[in-house]
Amino acid sequence: MAKSGVFEGDPIPVAKAMELKKELQKLVKSIVEEDDINVEAIDRAQQMLLTVKEMKLKKKSVSLKINQNHQYYNNNSQEMVCGVVPDEFKCPLSKELMRDPVIISTGQTYDRPFIQKWLNSGNRTCPQTQQVLSHTILTSNHLIREMIAKWCKNHGIKLPDSVHYTNEEGLTEADRSHFLSLLKKMSSRLPDQKEAAKELRLLTKRMPSFRALFGESLEAIPQLLSPLSHTKSENEVHLELQEDLITTLLNLSIHDNNKKLVAETPMVIPLLIDALKTGTIETRSNSAAALFTLSALDSNKVLIGKSGALKPLIDLLDEGYPLAMKDVASAIFNLCILHENKARAVRDGAVRVILKKITSREHVDELLSILAMLSTNQKAIEEMGDHGAVFCLLSIIRENSCARNKENCIAILYTICLSDRSTWKEMKEEENVNRTISQLAQNGTSRAKRKASGILERLNRIVNLTHTA
Repeated sequence: MAKSGVFEGDPIPVAKAMELKKELQKLVKSIVEEDDINVEAIDRAQQMLLTVKEMKLKKKSVSLKINQNHQYYNNNSQEMVCGVVPDEFKCPLSKELMRDPVIISTGQTYDRPFIQKWLNSGNRTCPQTQQVLSHTILTSNHLIREMIAKWCKNHGIKLPDSVHYTNEEGLTEADRSHFLSLLKKMSSRLPDQKEAAKELRLLTKRMPSFRALFGESLEAIPQLLSPLSHTKSENEVHLELQEDLITTLLNLSIHDNNKKLVAETPMVIPLLIDALKTGTIETRSNSAAALFTLSALDSNKVLIGKSGALKPLIDLLDEGYPLAMKDVASAIFNLCILHENKARAVRDGAVRVILKKITSREHVDELLSILAMLSTNQKAIEEMGDHGAVFCLLSIIRENSCARNKENCIAILYTICLSDRSTWKEMKEEENVNRTISQLAQNGTSRAKRKASGILERLNRIVNLTHTA
């Protein structure tokens, strides 16, 4: 029997990898060829490299499991030739005798590991009919299984015991039943809800396979969150239950194939926003982390931005809880990669809050990156001038040893100076006293040198014009 690999020859992950590599090539080309290094392009390229790496690692892991399963068939290949396998016993995807036949919502039957792999790759259609699936629950086809067992017995072929069979995600039927029973408890009494929520939080943290289960039904996430969505007032929210459910949502969002499903489930983003405002500090931090994870997809950045999530994120940043700062900053940064979200962040007070934190030397690395991103927005530049950004940024260049931070500072200053001529006096005084800009023009990164040299050239022109006048 021919060997059928999970990734080799499989068009789904291969196509995805090729698409990522092509986009990565374009990004790298633009980074190398552009005079002014695009920080956003570098960050996106880094994210894409990590995704390609994860795909490669997953390929090795899954290929090993499938090869182990196929070894059984190789050991019995001589027995297989005793009879031609009927077409109805073959999986339409693997073209091999099915071990665990299951029915999908269109009524077609497949071998569980192969149709599960198809679904886990983000597909929501039937491979044979191309119909959109109403759900992705897999139901065992007991009739076909019994017929296969009888045929194997007649031909002296042994198949793995279905009771001990696990799919490529490492799940058994008992695992699935337990999962469904936990979801059912979400519509039960409060003690049952709290117990089930705590267990789902732990399972989705420790077992990636349980995260994938939520992608098999459009109703799974609404069931999970039903205790929160049915709450009539903030006073009725049980903080411990909210924390467990929001953290479970974060765990689900880590699974790449869940990101689109989670964000597009109507109740999810509003509940995350509510959690940002009303939860414990851990709940609020995990809600921010979930928004950050979901915003890896550009389509999700649009949804989250339009939902009004930036305002509560900025408010939480302003409050300054150490536990939440990194998650909040990461979420704001990711969302502001999208141009329209930059405008929303500026409108919601991001510049004032970020400058206040930077002035206090809180999370300077992360917040300078956000400020540099916002500096392409004209209103943000105006606000930076109003809130004393020039003095703050110059002091960071003098005090901070991080080359990336100095680069971000001088890039922002360059943009401010082009927009507001009143800042040139402050820049000139700084240069005369500390030679801050000249030193950066000599010792900074290539981008920092260009920006610093640009500022110096303009300062010299102003001086010359003044003398001429």
